[in-house]
Amino acid sequence: MNGAYSVCIRTGGVHRPDGWKLDPWEWVWRPAKAPDAFENRDATGVLSHLAGDPGRRSLPVGVIGTREATPLQSETAEALGRRLGELGLAVVCGGKGGVMAAVCKGARSAGGLTVGILPDAGWRAANPYVALPVATGLGEARNAVIARAALVLVAIGNSHGTMTEIAYGLHFGRRVIGLEGAPELAGLDPAESVEAAVARLADALLAEAEAS
Repeated sequence: MNGAYSVCIRTGGVHRPDGWKLDPWEWVWRPAKAPDAFENRDATGVLSHLAGDPGRRSLPVGVIGTREATPLQSETAEALGRRLGELGLAVVCGGKGGVMAAVCKGARSAGGLTVGILPDAGWRAANPYVALPVATGLGEARNAVIARAALVLVAIGNSHGTMTEIAYGLHFGRRVIGLEGAPELAGLDPAESVEAAVARLADALLAEAEAS
């Protein structure tokens, strides 16, 4: 959605074409007048603009993928995590190795929040890049928690666990974006690059904002 939003030059507020203004904490649109002086932004530009705003809420993006990641999948996951961190988005993942460790490493390098929803009963089972380990003790059933907690999901690579998380995400009505070896499944939205995936998840997050 190129240029679908405007940022008021005077106040920094984010507006829709109809003038309604985004409340970055409640993540709702509120009635307002359209700004006289503004800059057009796409959804990614809006998130970038809001990234340094202490009055914004950090929205959870789920990143799911195989523990047996290829070098390219790990590189892709790390690059994705870095972009999510730069945009002020929280990374929610399974907290273990492979894709999960790589995305957390990237997010942490950009100052992002990393949340690991662990299958284990103890928090020390998390990879070293998880800032907030959540020890569920649920085993693989924690996949449903990840899919429910995230507002949008990005899948990297393929495994039985990844396919389960994708299925849960689609069942819960989440947008699920596929990158670098993600399975070809009905409902999965394949992206050709990290930036394309970020653009699509940004659109999905802005679509989550409700009208008050």
